[in-house]
Amino acid sequence: MYMTTNSEARRHPIPLLKRWAMVLNGCNVPELELADSVTKWLVISRACVFSMTFTSGLIGVLIAAEAGPINWWLAILAIIGLVAAHAANNLINDWTDVRKGVDTEDYPRAQYSVHPLLGGLTTPRGLLQAALLLNLLDAVIMVYLTIVRGPLVIAFAVGGLLLSLTYTNALKRYALGELTSLVVWGPLMIAGTAYVASGTLSPAFWAASLPYGLIVASVLVGKHIDKIEPDSKVGVRSVPVVLGETASLRLNKVLFILFYVLVIALVVLRFTGPWVLLSFLALPRLRMAWKVYSEPKPAEPPEEWTVWPLWYVGWAMYFNRQAGEFFVLGMLMNILMPTIVYIFS
Repeated sequence: MYMTTNSEARRHPIPLLKRWAMVLNGCNVPELELADSVTKWLVISRACVFSMTFTSGLIGVLIAAEAGPINWWLAILAIIGLVAAHAANNLINDWTDVRKGVDTEDYPRAQYSVHPLLGGLTTPRGLLQAALLLNLLDAVIMVYLTIVRGPLVIAFAVGGLLLSLTYTNALKRYALGELTSLVVWGPLMIAGTAYVASGTLSPAFWAASLPYGLIVASVLVGKHIDKIEPDSKVGVRSVPVVLGETASLRLNKVLFILFYVLVIALVVLRFTGPWVLLSFLALPRLRMAWKVYSEPKPAEPPEEWTVWPLWYVGWAMYFNRQAGEFFVLGMLMNILMPTIVYIFS
C-alpha cells in the first residue's frame, strides 16, 4: 500500500511562481502555512504595494533619461534602495503598531492579510532583524551613491527615512500621513532617483513627481477610509477620520482628476513629451473606481476579493497600477520615438 510522506502531504497546492504572483497582485495566498519562505516574507513585507515604489523609481529614471545621459547602474541601485526602504518601513510599522496596541486581531491589518506577528509568521525579534538587514542594505547603497553623486543623496535618503519613521508614531495620527505619502512617493523618490541617475536636478524632475505622487496619496486615503471606525477608536486621526467618509470619498475623486490635470500640464509646459498622455488609456479603470466611490461599501466582498474588509483602497490601487504603467510607458515612448522616427525617416 502506498503511504503519503509528510513532505508530500504538506506540499503547497499552488505552483511556486503563481504563488508569488498571487501575493504581489493580491497580498495573500491560500494555505500560507504550507508556503515557502519567500512567499511568507512577501506577505510579511506587504510586497503587493511595492509596485508604487517601483513605479516612482522608474518615473525618476525615465524623466532623467529624457533630459540627457544617465548612469543606469546608479539608477538600478537607487530603485533597489527604494524598495528595500519600503519593505523595512512596512516591517517597522507592523512591529510598532502591535507594540502600541493599534494592531489587534479585530483591526483591519490582521483581517485583510495574515499579520506577521499576530498570525505567527515571525517573531518581533525576527521582524526587527529583517528590518535591520534591509536598512543596512540601504545604508551601503546610500554611502556608495553619496561617494559618486555627492551629499544631496543623503538629504533625499534621510528625508525619506525621517518621514517614514515618524509616519506611524506621529504623522498618520495627526492627519499628515496622506500628505507624507505624496511627498515621499512624489518628490523624494522620483526627483531623488532622477538626481542619482543624472547627477543634476531640473524643474522637470520635481514637476514629473507630482501626478503619480497624488495617486499614491489616493491609495492611502482609500485605505484610511476603510479604517475610519477602527482608527478613530485607537486615536489615529487620519484625513478620513477628520473629514468623514463622504468628504473623503469626494477627496479621492478630486485626486484622481488632478492626476490627469497635472499630466496635461506637464505636456503643455513642456516638462515632458506628449506620449505621457497615454495615461488616459487608464480612464476605463478610473470609471470603475469612480463608480465604486459613488456607492456604499457592499456588505460582503465580491468573489475573489483578496483584501476584505478593505474596499476603497483596492479600487484606488487598481487605478493607480494601470495609470502608473501607462505613465511610465508614455515616458519611455518620449525617449524612444525620436530614435524610431529618425531610423524610419
